[in-house]
Formats: sequence, structure tokens, C-alpha cells
Amino acid sequence: MKAFVRKCAFGALFALLTAAASATTFVNVLTGGTSGVYYPLGVTLSQIYGEIIPDSKVQVQSTKASAENLNLLQAGRGEIGFTLADAASDAWKGDADAGFSKPLDKLRAVASIYPNYIQIVALADANIKTLADLKGKRISVGAPRSGTEINARAILKAAGLSYSDFAKVEYLPFGESVELMKNRQIDVTLQSAGLGVAALRDLSAAVKVNFVPIPADVVAKVGDAAYRAATIPANTYDGQSAAVATAAINNLLVTNAKVSTDEVYQMTKGLYENLPRLISAHSAARQIKLEDATSGLPIPLHPGAEKYYRERGLIK
Repeated sequence: MKAFVRKCAFGALFALLTAAASATTFVNVLTGGTSGVYYPLGVTLSQIYGEIIPDSKVQVQSTKASAENLNLLQAGRGEIGFTLADAASDAWKGDADAGFSKPLDKLRAVASIYPNYIQIVALADANIKTLADLKGKRISVGAPRSGTEINARAILKAAGLSYSDFAKVEYLPFGESVELMKNRQIDVTLQSAGLGVAALRDLSAAVKVNFVPIPADVVAKVGDAAYRAATIPANTYDGQSAAVATAAINNLLVTNAKVSTDEVYQMTKGLYENLPRLISAHSAARQIKLEDATSGLPIPLHPGAEKYYRERGLIK
């Protein structure tokens, strides 16, 4: 009889623990390298989600950014992640050259947030003033298959260049690329990020650099609607006294179709109702606007995000 009672008690305890575990809402926020913009924004989002989503367990994962985030989301190994719009488009179509061997059909959009600016920065004494001057130089183009590296291939191709035109090509995250620049092991780095990204602020404060313009006609030759002509405003970085022509691509927050409507609703609401906190984390968040949330999305919108946008009158 005692054995039976103990067995029943154990069964009840197991059931209670199982129920408690099943009630926990897990949120893994997929970001990028710690020296980029995705990471500080992701950390702040994780703090917000931990506060507003009941019974949640939230963590932040530093990744190689866009392509890795999209593949992790497809596999159900994250609930929300940052990506560039062109990478999301490539993932949805299954572009093998961009790192997606098959279409990632479980991806769903949460929001179009702030633009990335393709920022090409050269050592001042490397004699690089134009895209044509890049030929024969040593360059870092971002982590392999990252959004930055996808952008690099697109812009260089539009300018009539390929990786074979360089003396050396490094595939490194922002921070490591900057260290190579400081040590004069490379001449130039291409970084696709929000304005004022920490890695480039660090670089421009440490050594003399110049920003290489990307003319509007080169942007047009990319042939992708995700790319648009833009400008890096003067004095965004130390020593950058003039505005610089460049290309911009929107960043997105993306989730998996299987994440619940309520969870994505809460994540979307948490984003737009806590913008001052995100701006404190990084100035790039100043460009996050509710009215732009559904602009140019290359993948379907998640029902949870749609619910929030209908409440706010963005979708009728």
C-alpha cells in the first residue's frame, strides 16, 4: 500500500513539473556579432520580453547574423531573429549561392525595422578613393554567408569586381576586421550595419580612414529592390566631415510560423512600445517607425504581428 501511495505521489509530482515546464514560454533572440548593432538591440529586446511575456525564459544568442539566424529559425532553434531583407528573400526562394540549399518555408516576418548602410572604410594611406581603387587591395567582407558578405558580393559585382580582384579576402566579423585594419593587415573593410556601428566608431577614433562612396548608378545595377541609394550623413564618424553616398537595405525581425500568435503579438508589441529603451541601446533604433513595419517584406507576415498592426490601424 505504501509503495502504491509513493508511486501515486511521484506521478502527481511529475505531472505538476511537466505542466509547469509546458507553461514556460521560451524565447531565444538571435542576433549577430557582439560588435554589431543586432547584439545590443537583441539584448534589450530580451530584457523587454522577459518583463512582458508571462512565465518566459529568454536568452540572447550571438550568431554570424542573417543567414545563420534564418537557418536557425527554420529549424525551430529560435523564436525571433534579425536579418537583412535581401537575405530573407534569398532564404524564402532557396538561393544556394546565398547559403540556402532549399526554400526556408517556415519563416514569417515580424517587422521591418531600421536600414543597414553598406559602409566601405579604407585606411587613409591606402589610396582608396573609389570602388575601382579597391582592385588589388586587402579586404574583409564580413563573416561567411552573413548579411554583410551577401551585400559585399552584390555591390562588388555591380561595380564590376569579384573577390578574385583582391590581393587578399578575409571573412571576419566587424570587430575582428577592425583589429586587422588597426594592425595594417588589411586595407579596407566593408560592413553592412546601422549608422554609428561600434566597430567603425572604434576604427575611426583609432586610425585615419576614409569612407569609399557607392554611387547611385552602382546601387541600381544590383538589380534587387531591397537595395536603395542612401547617404551616410557627415560627422557620423570621427574625421568623416562630408556625407558619403552608399546603399541601404532594410533589416527585419523574423520568426517561425510555429511560434504562437500570442507570443509573436507580445514580441511585436514589446518592440514598438519600448522604442526609447532600444534607442538607448543603439542609436540605429531611432529609425524604427511603426508606420514602416510592413514595408517591403519579402516573406509572409506572422499572424501575431498582423494582430498588433491591425490594433494600431496599420493594417485595415
